[in-house]
Amino acid sequence: MAGTQTHTLPTDKFLTLSVNLLHKVFLEATRTEAKNLYREISEGKPVPLTRVRMEDGSEVRFEVALDHSEYRGRLNFGAFRAGVTLLVANIADALREEKPVKTFHAEHDPNVVIFGISAVTVEEGEASVLVLGADAGSGQPSVVLQLMYLERGQFAEQPAAGGATELAAGEAAIEQAAEKAADKAPDNG
Repeated sequence: MAGTQTHTLPTDKFLTLSVNLLHKVFLEATRTEAKNLYREISEGKPVPLTRVRMEDGSEVRFEVALDHSEYRGRLNFGAFRAGVTLLVANIADALREEKPVKTFHAEHDPNVVIFGISAVTVEEGEASVLVLGADAGSGQPSVVLQLMYLERGQFAEQPAAGGATELAAGEAAIEQAAEKAADKAPDNG
């Protein structure tokens, strides 16, 4: 039985690679190509994107998936693309400014991570929060880039007397999303 080799990329390099892949398939691609990919991932299944050759010569398959279970309203391609555009821009800005990016790991699966950069968009009066996560725990030489909408109510400003700040509420929401992503991850073990 062949073993799976683990590769570790620094967060900034991984995010750069991820942003470039998302930009290529959703923003640079023709509207028809991007919309077809959106249709596939909106059905809840990961879709292969590309293979990336690592420094040691091995290849890692990258896939993309979408969790829109917390999206309020009717998600359509235009709203999705607006969210991805803003998310890619926000991540690129953080990388360019060399800001540290907070990461959240699922308690029961350290291979599931969510990056603490979000994109908040408003469609038909409803705010939506989109984040990027990654799951490298499938036991295969692959990484699933997980685009997921978080429950927006968790980001509401909390009263100061309660001791929770908007940032803390946002971080708690992202941690809960990491747990949810780990629960949904296929168990190939």
